[in-house]
Amino acid sequence: MPAVPRRTGRRTPAFLAATAALATAAALAAALPAQAHAGKSGHGHGRPGRYQDVQLLSFNDLHGNLEPPSGSSGRVTELQPDGTTKTVDAGGAEYLATHLRTARQGHPYSITAAGGDMVGASPLLSGLFHDEPTIEALNKLELDVTSVGNHEFDEGARELTRLQNGGCHPKDGCYTDQEFQGADFPYLAANVQDEKTNKPILKPYWVWKKKDVRIGFIGVTLEGTPGIVSADGVKGLTFKDEAETINKYAKVLQRQGVQSIVALIHEGGFPASGSYNYDCDSPGAGAGISGPIVDIAKSVTPAVDALVTGHTHQAYVCTVPDPSGRPRMVTSAASFGRLYTDTTLTYDRRTGDIARTAVKSANHVVTRDVPKAQDMTDLIAGWNTLAAPIGNRPVGYISADIGNTGTESPMGDLIADAQLAQGRELDPKTSLALMNPGGVRAGLTYAAKGAEGDGVVTYAEGFTVQPFANTVNLQDFTGAQLIQVLKEQVSGVNAAAPKILQPSAGLTYTLDLTKSGADRVVTDSIRLNGAPIDPAATYRVATNSFLAGGGDGFPTLGQGTNDLVGSDDLAALEKYLTANSAPTSPIAPPKTDRITVVQ
Repeated sequence: MPAVPRRTGRRTPAFLAATAALATAAALAAALPAQAHAGKSGHGHGRPGRYQDVQLLSFNDLHGNLEPPSGSSGRVTELQPDGTTKTVDAGGAEYLATHLRTARQGHPYSITAAGGDMVGASPLLSGLFHDEPTIEALNKLELDVTSVGNHEFDEGARELTRLQNGGCHPKDGCYTDQEFQGADFPYLAANVQDEKTNKPILKPYWVWKKKDVRIGFIGVTLEGTPGIVSADGVKGLTFKDEAETINKYAKVLQRQGVQSIVALIHEGGFPASGSYNYDCDSPGAGAGISGPIVDIAKSVTPAVDALVTGHTHQAYVCTVPDPSGRPRMVTSAASFGRLYTDTTLTYDRRTGDIARTAVKSANHVVTRDVPKAQDMTDLIAGWNTLAAPIGNRPVGYISADIGNTGTESPMGDLIADAQLAQGRELDPKTSLALMNPGGVRAGLTYAAKGAEGDGVVTYAEGFTVQPFANTVNLQDFTGAQLIQVLKEQVSGVNAAAPKILQPSAGLTYTLDLTKSGADRVVTDSIRLNGAPIDPAATYRVATNSFLAGGGDGFPTLGQGTNDLVGSDDLAALEKYLTANSAPTSPIAPPKTDRITVVQ
């Protein structure tokens, strides 16, 4: 497969030094004149007018989904004029490319930006090759700039740097006859610092320029990244406050004369509606967003004109007041390439700033009823040829869909059972296994995705479920510690958004959601194989390496003793499926009756 050539003539240096007049509050608040969107002066001399519309196309949380995602991951909910909703199949790089290229037509001033998690937790087509296919696809999509997300650190800062700069993988080498060229676009990591130098590990900001129009971009990921990434992935790094970092670099850009600024923030919110096209700013119930991005948006300096966000995989186009009380656009385009956001930024040549009274934005579906982009089809086919011998191999058989949704999901239970089996091979004294819900990236579908046949689970499908290459780790905990772990699901950093660990067979308890905090886990209800947990006894617990390091807000899981490291978690799942299923005796979805939920 030929490497993607680097484009020339489209990029500008990351750091531009010049002077421009500071915009006054009065100028920004003023209504635009009639010729605001003309881009010409109207005097017949062909001189640029005062105002220039700039198109900002954005998306987030692609996660290497080059092929159309399946199931609910490949659909969006659309609100209809009569108030009903319908689902629309969406996503796929072949269609995303067509939609973006069509959207750019008639817009000579157009920027494409992203809000992080372009790679990581990727399907086999990308993940098997350390996400080189996705970087090549993003180059073809003509992505201009992106922030880093937490998943950009799944394989550590050195691997992220390789994705930026190119070069063959240090362990697996080159996958084709040409060296990997790296990203044509800059990854921005303003709030991710080397703990020794206290300097950003990648560029903190980048400036887009066309003729006399300049717009600066600052990129950050969520400050809490270390809590949701393996310890090895963030070793030697510190993650700073999102708003404070953006405010710092907004001043830097302003000193360079760049007054128009967009923040790319890999942190997000939760909309009041599940429909991508709901009116976020309408009054009353069913509007607005909540979550971390709201407080961040209210703290980011008014010098920033718009916020492109991500991480929560939600869809919204909302205004949130900045610290001066003025509304400012905050957007997110769901995930997996199912949506893109089209925002109009009206640039004021007199002030060098965005006239925020004219900012408008909307999310659009990446429908699959448009022609496929041939260059994307060719790219996908080339990588699929390399992946097929590995990905098409059958590893097990199922009797029905095994989903990954719900407080306790069938897929989560199945993984926990597989890790318990792996743990008992390492140490027969292993008592139970716990799986973090965020690590269950997909379910297994009964219907065949290719030529494998219905009910056949391929290695590629297993990889999509567990793409992180975590190991299965064993640790000893006291019964008191185990009870504390279960309470940490709904307390501490997980109090507002509980993370319910998926339990292996034999572990049961009641989750009472009518209560608050740690009391939501009913202590007296916790049983292992029918017996109460003994606070003084020792229990051997299997988890993945991410949880074993205290990830996802479970500090007690980082305090285990007598550690033993097994094989990777995908190998454990594969082995369990192979040992416990056959074409004539497939595995049925677990009943999800291990956690009793009271609401």
